[in-house]
Amino acid sequence: MSLGLFRQFINITSYMATTQDYYDILKVDRAAGPEDIKRAYRKLAMKHHPDRNPGDAEAEQKFKDSAEAYEVLANPEKRQRYDRFGHEGLRGTSGHNFSGMDVGDISSIFGDIFGDVLGGGGRRRNGNRARRGYDLETEVEIELEQAAAGVERDIDFVRQDLCETCQGNGFKPGSQPIDCVTCAGQGQVAQNGLGGMFRMVTTCPACKGAGKIYRDKCTSCGGGGRQAKKRVLVVKVPPGIHEGQAIRVAGEGEPGNAGGPHGDLHVIVRIAKHKLFTREEDHLILRMPVSFTQAALGTELDVPTLDGKQKLKIKPGTQHGAMLRLNGQGLPNLRSGRRGDLVAVVMIEVPRKLTEKQKNILQEFATHEDRKIMPESHSFWDKIKEHIGAS
Repeated sequence: MSLGLFRQFINITSYMATTQDYYDILKVDRAAGPEDIKRAYRKLAMKHHPDRNPGDAEAEQKFKDSAEAYEVLANPEKRQRYDRFGHEGLRGTSGHNFSGMDVGDISSIFGDIFGDVLGGGGRRRNGNRARRGYDLETEVEIELEQAAAGVERDIDFVRQDLCETCQGNGFKPGSQPIDCVTCAGQGQVAQNGLGGMFRMVTTCPACKGAGKIYRDKCTSCGGGGRQAKKRVLVVKVPPGIHEGQAIRVAGEGEPGNAGGPHGDLHVIVRIAKHKLFTREEDHLILRMPVSFTQAALGTELDVPTLDGKQKLKIKPGTQHGAMLRLNGQGLPNLRSGRRGDLVAVVMIEVPRKLTEKQKNILQEFATHEDRKIMPESHSFWDKIKEHIGAS
C-alpha cells in the first residue's frame, strides 16, 4: 500500500468511532459557544474518566466519545463541516480515532492544549511521572443584591482525594510490584496494522504506562487510589460579577499523580431572578407602571433601587416606553468599580374598570381633545388618509 493510500485510510477511519450526534454527547445546544462546549467537555471528562471509574468499560467509552465530540466542536472549521454535512462531512479530515487510543494519551492531547480541562502534564509514558490533578467545577447561586455588593459564601463539594490507606498508590500497603506481563515492563505495546506494513506503539492498557503492576489492591479504595471526600470552603464573590462567570480557587481541585500539584476549583456563579429588576451589563432595568393621568400631568414617584428608594420626576406628557435614568444606581463594574445606571421604563397602565363619575370625566375630556397636540396620533391618521386616497 502506498503512503498516500495509507494516509487516506487513516483519514477516512479517524471519525468512525461513534455515530452519535456530537452535540447530544456533550449535552449542549447547537448554538453553544466555545466556552460552553469546553465546560461541557470538562464535566463529562471528569465524570467518566477511567481513573475515577476503574473497570467500568461503559464510562471509558463515554470518556472517549466526549473527547471525539470535543475535538470536532472545538475546531471552528471541523464544526462548520459537521453542522452542514454531519459525520460524512468529516471524512477525509485529519483527526484522532479515540476509540482505539489509550486514555492516558487522550488526556495528554487535551492536557497540553487546555491545561484546565484535564490537568495538563506530558504524555503518560511513565506512570511515575508527576502530573497535575484534575480541575473541578461547582456552582453557587446568589441574589442580585449580593452580586452588587459582593458576598462570601460557603461552598461544599466532593472531590476524589488520595486514599489515606495506600496514599494514592492503589495497592495494599507492604506489597511489592512486579513487571507488567502485558508489556514486559516497558510501559508500551506495539501492534501491527495493514498486513504488517506499519506498527503502532501505544501506552500499555494494563499498567497505564507504569511498567509495573500490583497483584494485591488496596481494600479501602479498591485499587483506584482515590476516595470521595467532602470539602467546605469560603469563597469570596466580588462586586459586579455576572451570571455564568467563574471564580477560580487555586489548588482546590483533585490531587495530582506521583506528587503532582492539585488542580483548581472553578465556582460558576448563578444569579437568581429578581422580582423587580433585570440586568443589562452593569445597568438595571425597571418596568415602572404609571397611570395615564400621572404621565399626562406629571408627578414625582418613589422608585426602588438596590440601596433603598429614590425620587424620580415624571415630566408632564411622558409617553409609554419612555426611559428615565437614575445615574449610578446600577451595579459596579467588575474591573473599574464604576456603577451603571438604573433605567426606569415607563409602562402606562389604562384602568380596566371605571366608576360612572370617572367615565363622565373622561367623556368630557374627550370632547375637548385636540389631535393637533398629539403629534404621534396626528401623523398616523394623516398617513391613513393618504393611503386611502391613493387607493
